[in-house]
Amino acid sequence: MINADLPIPLHAQISNLLEKQIRVGAYQEKIPSERELMDMYAVSRTTVREAVSKLVNEGKLQKVHGKGTFISEHPPIQEWLTSLNSFTDTVIRTGMNPSSRLLYSGKLLQQDGVKIFEFNKDAYLIERLRFADNIPVAIEKHFYPSEIGIKLSAFDLNTATIYDLLENELSINLSEAEQSITTHQANKQEAAHLEIPESSTVLCTERVIYDQFGKAVESYQGLYRPDMYVFRIKIKRKLT
Repeated sequence: MINADLPIPLHAQISNLLEKQIRVGAYQEKIPSERELMDMYAVSRTTVREAVSKLVNEGKLQKVHGKGTFISEHPPIQEWLTSLNSFTDTVIRTGMNPSSRLLYSGKLLQQDGVKIFEFNKDAYLIERLRFADNIPVAIEKHFYPSEIGIKLSAFDLNTATIYDLLENELSINLSEAEQSITTHQANKQEAAHLEIPESSTVLCTERVIYDQFGKAVESYQGLYRPDMYVFRIKIKRKLT
């Protein structure tokens, strides 16, 4: 139950409880009504609405006018942009099972279109389709200097976590990254991989990762289904 003496707001406590109850299967299709939640937790309608709205905004619940609030069949994966995480780690934290299908692995000449990474030599591309609970969620393209890409290609890229390989097998320190997030219209092939209509708008993230010496190690481009993936960040207002 909730505790008014805790420093955590009541609506946040209720959100956390609802999320746990959904996860363990206490609620199957929909959650209790506002009135039922008010009586259950002895709180105001405003508090209940704040608690439910948080889960709706996160894609875990869906409100249907006149029918109630339903549990989303496939809640979106949430990646917090506070640290450098792999897709595998992010999906596991969501409680889903990650998997991959290798689409391409091989050298890619700089003049063939690698514009997001300034290599002085040929680049190596690893392209994979990423799944969560067997649902296609993202297309990831990893660009490396050839000497790194060739070493990575010796491993099973259908099952491996690339960042684990870089750090544990190749002893490369992934220190920091610069990232941007935009949108992109999926072409026919991308749409087919992601099982969405052609020309659908997807999230596009581009990232460059540097080692501890400031040397670029990887350039990355990811295309994500916006119904299945959410990027989140918490910020504070800087007072002057």
